[in-house]
Amino acid sequence: MAKVYDVSMLIHEGMQVYKNKDDKRPKFETTSDFQTGSAHETRLHLDAHTGTHIDAELHMVPGGKTIEAVGLDKLIGPCRVIDLTGVQDGITRADLEPHAPKAGEFLLFKTRNSFEETFNFEFIYLKEDGARYLAEIGVRGVGTDGLGVERSQPDHMTHVALLSKDIVVLEGLRLKDVPPGEYVLIALPLKLTGIDAAPARVILVDGLELGSVTFA
Repeated sequence: MAKVYDVSMLIHEGMQVYKNKDDKRPKFETTSDFQTGSAHETRLHLDAHTGTHIDAELHMVPGGKTIEAVGLDKLIGPCRVIDLTGVQDGITRADLEPHAPKAGEFLLFKTRNSFEETFNFEFIYLKEDGARYLAEIGVRGVGTDGLGVERSQPDHMTHVALLSKDIVVLEGLRLKDVPPGEYVLIALPLKLTGIDAAPARVILVDGLELGSVTFA
């Protein structure tokens, strides 16, 4: 029997946001209730990088492709969760080499970030040499349990190394309860266009035989 792990962050007004910036906090506005109308309705005020989300190339590459260019063929398929909970700062090539990344793989990094409910300014991130190593191999995607795949990089070279090679960057995963191993990844971003990111609902399925999939 297949087992499903929901590895998405819960979106709410008090959730963890990048650098605790108030302008990144989601807001839920009640626009109608049963005192003012016949139905209850809510308007969302949401940053495109809220919670679990997918970055587009435009996020860090001037003139880069926007979020609709990230095809479902990259977001539905096999993936591998690797245990990097022993990393204390940034993930390097040396940290990745023992896991033998392969071309076409979608790698998800399980780090201590998954165990933290508040934003940690010293969160675990992917260093530039690790990103360049994965880009050289030609992985399909990289998923991290931090709200950013990089930290303290004025030139954003971790993002650039990945996004410029058409490698998916998936941020804000919750992998606390997910054992390392192989899964089927289903990551569905909101169907937005023309912008630099989209929030996503992401699940991992253990024991699912995906077989042949056609994307219409």
